[in-house]
This record gives sequence, structure tokens and C-alpha cells, in this order.
Amino acid sequence: MDLVHTAVSSPWFYLVLFAVAAIDGFFPVVPSESMVITAGVYAASGEPNVVAVVVLAALGAFLGDHVSYFIGRGSGGRLTARLKPGTRRHKAFDWASRTMHERGGLILVVARYVPGGRTAVTMTMGCVGYRLRSFSFFATLAAVSWALYGTLLGYLGGMAFENDPIKGVVLGLGMAIGVTIVVEVVRYLRKRNRPSVTEEVADEDDAPQVPISA
Repeated sequence: MDLVHTAVSSPWFYLVLFAVAAIDGFFPVVPSESMVITAGVYAASGEPNVVAVVVLAALGAFLGDHVSYFIGRGSGGRLTARLKPGTRRHKAFDWASRTMHERGGLILVVARYVPGGRTAVTMTMGCVGYRLRSFSFFATLAAVSWALYGTLLGYLGGMAFENDPIKGVVLGLGMAIGVTIVVEVVRYLRKRNRPSVTEEVADEDDAPQVPISA
């Protein structure tokens, strides 16, 4: 516990937080959300500064999303063309492309809370040439809301377990996992209840035909 407290209290922690949040935008293996939640837990006791945590996490996420966007834009369709059909990554890009056309830039905000979704969405937006100005606007909303969300979860955990920050971290991570599960369940139920294209065509074929008068 002392080691973690020493790490998050160091001035270098802010730089590391910014870097991890940025890298996670285009290389989604780095646990940026866990770091933001941990920072929020310890911020409840004064260090690190809670405002600085939100600002640097948001700036890092904003930068990382733009790196991913420009990777997609530079590669054009070559990146998605190399994805093997049926793989998890291919399905993620299919979902990102389909949902982007349905919801526009708001999908970027939603994807911040979908595991593996943010990178698929940002790269897809770059691949299809989504307008940069609009992308930056929605990337700002996504980054700020995500930074506030992670920091607040940690801060609440830190307030609940003021004398035992490790329990606060566990609570914060547990709440984040819980939110993710709820989001995934809602997505699954909506997808299952949505009629397929085949069903829609069948419904149209079975519909009564209205005679057209001459």
C-alpha cells in the first residue's frame, strides 16, 4: 500500500497517467481505466490532485483517439481488409462501422465504455474519412466523460474506505466492471430483440397488398 501511495503521490505520476491514457487509445492493452480509478481513490485523501487527474486523463484519451483516427485514415481500407472474417477484431470493426452509420459521432462517446470498442471506432472513422472537426468534437465529449467517470468511481471508493485505499481500488474497479456488464447485457438484449434483415423482408412479403386503382 505504501508503495502505491508513493507512486501516485510522485509528480511523475501525472506524466505516466497522461501517457497511459494516450497509448490506450490506439493500443488497448494498457490498463488506463484502472489507473484513473486508482488515482481517484488516492485523490480522496489529497494526493494526487483530483482535478489534475481528470484533466490529464482526458487529454491523454483525446490524444490517443486522434492517433488511432490518423492510423485509420493513413491506412485507408487496407487495415480492415487484412482482418480475418469471424475474428473478434473483425467483428469489432464491423460493429463500429455499422453503428457509426446509425448513430453518427455519438458512437465515439458510447464506445469509450465498450471493451475494445474505442479503438475499433476511432480507426474506422479514420478509414471512412469521417470529418476531423466532427471527430474532435465527439472525441472531446468521450474523453472528458470517461475521465470524470473513472475518477469519480475511484473517488467514491476512496471516500468509502478512507483508511484502506486498496479496498477503495477494489470497489472502484468492481463498480466499473459492473457498469460494463450492464452495458453489454443491454446491448445483447437490444440486438436479440431487433428483427433481422431476413425477418423484416419476410414481414414485408407477408403484408397485405393494397390494390392500386387505375
